[in-house]
Amino acid sequence: MQLWRPNQSLQNGRFIIKKVLGSGGFGITYSAVEQRTGKLFVLKTLNHLQQTRADFEEQQVKFVNEALRLAQCSHPHIVKVHEVIKEDELWGMVMEHVDGQDLAAYIDEQGKLLEDEALGYISQVGQALEYVHAKGFLHRDIKPNNILLRRGTKEAVLIDFGLAREFNLGQLGSMTNAKTEGYAPIEQYERRGNFGAYTDVYALAGTLYSLLTKEIPFPANFRKSGIPLPEPKQFNSRISDRVNQAILKGMALEPEERTATVKEWLELINPQSQKAKPQTESLESAVGMDYTRLRDLLAAGEWRKADEETTRVMLAVCGREQEGWLTTDNIDNFPRSDLSTIDQLWVKYSDSRFGFSVQKRIYQSLGGTRDYDRKIWEAFGDRVAWRKGGVWLYYKDITFNLTAPQGHLPARGEGEWEWGVNEFELVMGRREEMRRVNLERMRKKEGGWESLLSRRDL
Repeated sequence: MQLWRPNQSLQNGRFIIKKVLGSGGFGITYSAVEQRTGKLFVLKTLNHLQQTRADFEEQQVKFVNEALRLAQCSHPHIVKVHEVIKEDELWGMVMEHVDGQDLAAYIDEQGKLLEDEALGYISQVGQALEYVHAKGFLHRDIKPNNILLRRGTKEAVLIDFGLAREFNLGQLGSMTNAKTEGYAPIEQYERRGNFGAYTDVYALAGTLYSLLTKEIPFPANFRKSGIPLPEPKQFNSRISDRVNQAILKGMALEPEERTATVKEWLELINPQSQKAKPQTESLESAVGMDYTRLRDLLAAGEWRKADEETTRVMLAVCGREQEGWLTTDNIDNFPRSDLSTIDQLWVKYSDSRFGFSVQKRIYQSLGGTRDYDRKIWEAFGDRVAWRKGGVWLYYKDITFNLTAPQGHLPARGEGEWEWGVNEFELVMGRREEMRRVNLERMRKKEGGWESLLSRRDL
């Protein structure tokens, strides 16, 4: 049996264990520093109970396979799994370290949350679950303790996929005994049963119940014996009737009585945000820039034209149409409201696949900062598929549809737009051979894309 200890060296000195972060029914997590970069990561392995099981090797295979599948999930509200490692005979996953506190601790400090704030967190987690479900997974352990808030932001991140399993809607499946009382639906108390997206809907609704009431819902097995679920409004009279009823619908005891999908349930709790029409959308600008065309192109899925329009409006905001490129000062002083409008339009219409804020999270997860680091920038280019086979792509080879990797767009746009990034400048709108991004032969002393992706207001 292996339990890692503080100051223990792993992977031939690559990682140094800092401390144990927590242990659950299946896994144990550690914080660890990567010595070369000084960056913090979270390492997770099967815990001591799993290691003593007769079928430990089989459990390890499942653990590694799940880690590899989760590593393919790239979403701004899902903790990132970077890779798997093996130390002696124990496999582990290397995950993003999210600096912040979980929602359980947050409501312990803050008390019952206002409805708007709680709905904001739940909507973000709901988007993450929609993504997970589309990949064929259930999380099966949604609760306030498994949702982190990035420090200094209102950004929720879903963690702990230890109970995650694949599912096939309408087919019987085997459930483990692991669950969290109060948030687990009745089907998780059964060894075999029908389960689907509605399984996570129950837990998500239960999490909203807790955020608004600071109460843990009555467990489903108690309710099965005849104890009714108190309406959340009994504990917080400020909860709207709409949200009160949506929570009860999402927490219906029997699966067939619940909302079938997370998307449908999110529309119950916040119909305006889910069904907002483009013409009523706020397109805020500090300089009077009209973002209607950018919105309409994105709404229509005209990704290349939207990319070109992004270039046009950003140059226009800075009065740099004639120069055709932005300086570091332009980027640093780009109006916050305009940057937010551009970014949120990309995020919204790409279903959180594209946008500067999406790129920022990927860039920073690789250790990126305002200071140019060639290896990190190349790793970023590889991650968002701006590079293939170690070579930067021509603009004509960028993928302008939703099959592109997360963070692939915006991709710098058509027309001359030179982003100085210490080791290179991106040159667009000239002869095709000049459009290739070449870090080695194009140099500029100013920062650019790093400056954009390091802005705190993204």
